[in-house]
Amino acid sequence: MELQQEIKALAAQLGTILTDKRLTITTAESCTGGGISFALTDTPGSSAYVDRCFVTYSNQAKHDLLGVSNAVLEQYGAVSEQTVREMATGAARNAKADVAIAVSGVAGPGGGSVEKPVGLVWFAFYIAGQLEVKKCIFSGDRAQVRMQVIAFALDIVINKFK
Repeated sequence: MELQQEIKALAAQLGTILTDKRLTITTAESCTGGGISFALTDTPGSSAYVDRCFVTYSNQAKHDLLGVSNAVLEQYGAVSEQTVREMATGAARNAKADVAIAVSGVAGPGGGSVEKPVGLVWFAFYIAGQLEVKKCIFSGDRAQVRMQVIAFALDIVINKFK
């Protein structure tokens, strides 16, 4: 299945789960630029489980909208476990959501380093008060990396409810 169709199917599947469980979801996105929230809201009826999402591309936005501490951003950078942890908890708190997905990474083609190569993405998943963090390195061009990140994030949340 083509990745775009897979994302559409995953978003619809997650929407059904959230609706059945009467849960709400939010996102805190950096490298995906709102792609996860777009996928979620592309499903008819998504207003039942999506109230608001956050695209926090800059460090200032992460701080202002999600409460990510300046100390964390300065010490660890935007693409870090510490930052996505604070992004997810801040998004859940500010959206009053049951579930939050946070992503921050290097989509490329530039911006990578030895420590943080192109394709590196940190995820944080906040579900029912529990926080889980994952780190992945994806390959491909910018668009391919972003699409893989969106599909991966949706799939992880779905599997948390199985």
